[in-house]
Amino acid sequence: MIADWPILSLTVWLPIVGGFMVLASGDREANATKWTALTIAILTFIVSLPLWFAFDSATADMQFVERVPWVPGFDIEYYMGVDGISMPLIILTTFITPLVVIAGWEVIQYRPSQYMAAFLIMEGVMVGVFSALDAMLFYVFWEAMLIPMFLIIGVWGGPNRVYATIKFFLYTFFGSVFMLVALIYMYFQSGSFDILGFHTLKLGLTEQILIFIAFLLAFAVKVPMWPVHTWLPDAHVEAPTGGSVILAAIMLKIGGYGFLRFSLPITPDASHTLDWLIIGMSLIAVVYIGFVALIQQDMKKLIAYSSIAHMGFVTLGFFIVFIIGQNSDSTSGAVLGIEGGMVQMVSHGFISAAMFLCVGVLYDRLHSREIKDYGGVVNTMPVFAAFMVFFAMANAGLPGTSGFVGEFMVILASFQADFWYAFLAATTLIIGAAYTLWMVKRVVFGDVTSDGVASLEDMNRREFIVLGTLAAAVLLLGLWPAPLVEVMDASVNNLLQHIAVSKL
Repeated sequence: MIADWPILSLTVWLPIVGGFMVLASGDREANATKWTALTIAILTFIVSLPLWFAFDSATADMQFVERVPWVPGFDIEYYMGVDGISMPLIILTTFITPLVVIAGWEVIQYRPSQYMAAFLIMEGVMVGVFSALDAMLFYVFWEAMLIPMFLIIGVWGGPNRVYATIKFFLYTFFGSVFMLVALIYMYFQSGSFDILGFHTLKLGLTEQILIFIAFLLAFAVKVPMWPVHTWLPDAHVEAPTGGSVILAAIMLKIGGYGFLRFSLPITPDASHTLDWLIIGMSLIAVVYIGFVALIQQDMKKLIAYSSIAHMGFVTLGFFIVFIIGQNSDSTSGAVLGIEGGMVQMVSHGFISAAMFLCVGVLYDRLHSREIKDYGGVVNTMPVFAAFMVFFAMANAGLPGTSGFVGEFMVILASFQADFWYAFLAATTLIIGAAYTLWMVKRVVFGDVTSDGVASLEDMNRREFIVLGTLAAAVLLLGLWPAPLVEVMDASVNNLLQHIAVSKL
């Protein structure tokens, strides 16, 4: 049976080993190196597909499990598996990476082999984070992510890349230290690093609150949540286009995944006690950060702040469940909140990747991200303008696109918790439309404003393939979200039963 094959190990190690092969090949045959990197990325995506097609959505049990001793003296295992929460994020990772390789095909002229290798290695490491069921294995993959992204921004980034990389590294590493302390404490309480074993630990409220805060410091930085979000705009502005795509589409989702895999099931009482804190931070991100996006003059920075606001919906959906549980004996609203947050993560992966790639297309031609340097792009790049307007509408939550589905589910769940939560969350439909359409109006529409815009050439075949693939994904999820929701349904219900939302 397919489920008995080491699919997770292949999905993790194929891009990592392939990345080192690409690195070793050097830049003497740059074109061959690029084709090798693309072949490995596509193969990894193909290898990961059985995770979706052979997945049993009727059970909440971990599937495709691989478990062997790793460091027996400390009960550390090479232990991996997926459920309906982690599997869609792995598919998202393997889907986005080939597009990043294609997007950098002609753009990256400086050390292309190292650039491609960094993304392949990071792909394998991120899949490892989503599939690890041993806490130390998770932590190793978690920390390993920092290295390739640090290099991608630091080597191929903009003029302030050193500042951005150091800020990114310090923020992320600072939070990770507290998470490591929490993991070691739970190891001494349970006798192993089994994450599922942590879920059954009987911890007092004080212990739970301290562990919850330790996790929060790690996951809130990664999401990122207000007020620890300031590293993200700097990292996005300085990162090359591919770095921004992976950062927004995948790496931010690891913080949201951490809340579902660690915070909620391990510290349910603390999550309930401190839900007001997370909900408050989430709503501030949705409303305040949306207004901050309105005043941005740099397209990348605007989209970066937009990402923070949209990820606020994710954490709101995850923690609103406790208030719904107080107000109702039914768990349907709680299921809607968590599944809405999950759909939002996948959708944002598509849309944010597309938005940053659109900015990259313009930057490759005019070497400017400033909104004021554009205007009337539709007159010279009509096909590109159609894509950019479509993705902008999706970013604003247009019905029929994936951007609408997750936000609408979270807003519906919020209504079952408190009208004012739903009201504040729904303001993103107005604020998001305001800053997104404001940017599109000034960049795409109107008369041609400069000789630079007049000289622009429309998208080439490579750019069309990348943006067309993402457009199809945004439409498919927007018009037919049922397969994604069905895949995660059993795992979400099992999580809610574990934390006993209806009784809190």
